[in-house]
Amino acid sequence: MTQVQALLDKLRSKRIGVLRGGQSGEREVSLRSGQGVLDALARHGFEAVSIDPGLGLIGQLQEAGVEVAFNALHGGAGEDGTIPALLDYAGIPYTGSGMVASAITMNKLITKRLMRAIGLPTPDFVHVRRELDLAEQVNTVISDLGLPAVTKPLSEGSSLGVSMPKDEAALHEALAELLDKYGEAIGERFCDGTEITVGILGVGESLRALPVLELVPHTEFYDYQAKYTKGLTELVAPARIPAEAARTAQEIAVRAHRELGCVGISRVDMHLDSAGQVWVHELNSVPGLTELSDVPAAAAAAGMSYDDVILEILTSATTRM
Repeated sequence: MTQVQALLDKLRSKRIGVLRGGQSGEREVSLRSGQGVLDALARHGFEAVSIDPGLGLIGQLQEAGVEVAFNALHGGAGEDGTIPALLDYAGIPYTGSGMVASAITMNKLITKRLMRAIGLPTPDFVHVRRELDLAEQVNTVISDLGLPAVTKPLSEGSSLGVSMPKDEAALHEALAELLDKYGEAIGERFCDGTEITVGILGVGESLRALPVLELVPHTEFYDYQAKYTKGLTELVAPARIPAEAARTAQEIAVRAHRELGCVGISRVDMHLDSAGQVWVHELNSVPGLTELSDVPAAAAAAGMSYDDVILEILTSATTRM
């Protein structure tokens, strides 16, 4: 019996609540991910129910008789540590990362500061804040990072709010919009080269990196539309990069997952530049699980079906039982 099968046996009699939807900007993607999870669990004989979290989530879970939660919430409370904290308080085991790791990885600024502190290669960045003079901060981004630059909200997923301004006027406009909506933002040095991502699966001795996935969007970059519109991005696994660079990317991804305290699953987004340097941008603690998502595509290159992925993620709940 494999480790995964042994852990699944511990969960076979449990009623599983699949948390999907929520109130973040990624609600529709989460609904799709959650439906995939529900379908996979049903195919394998698990009793699973759909839970769309509201203000009375603990009551929802108790009313539905949920004994284990499968977190398929992207962005917002599902990925920023709020839901894991609530589940900890309620004593309900759940999949994926806990409160601290979720809160850290949801914040791109904190993630990058920690990655830099532990020696992981991340592109230079500038923290932009509403209370400071915008024109001065635009000049700082240009002088420190150059143009084009990448501008992002601190705590959104699925590339929501991300842009790539190529001149000063566009940079000013992009940052002004982010500051108006979020109060702060991040400017990041643009990395030219191959966009790659590495999925991490497993707990304990089974923790491992999936094959490196190469992202080839048919839009300017891998934005929200490119991620979730069929045909707009080519997913290539294993990535068409040198074997040494692939090993480096996988090693970086596993280290980032471990050092930031993640559990069960994560996805680490990177670039391989023209000089052969791997740069890591961010880590997603609840990556997408739709039919177009990156982790299932990378897992397929390792010989895993979609259902295999879902069942292995489910086993991460046993770390809290």
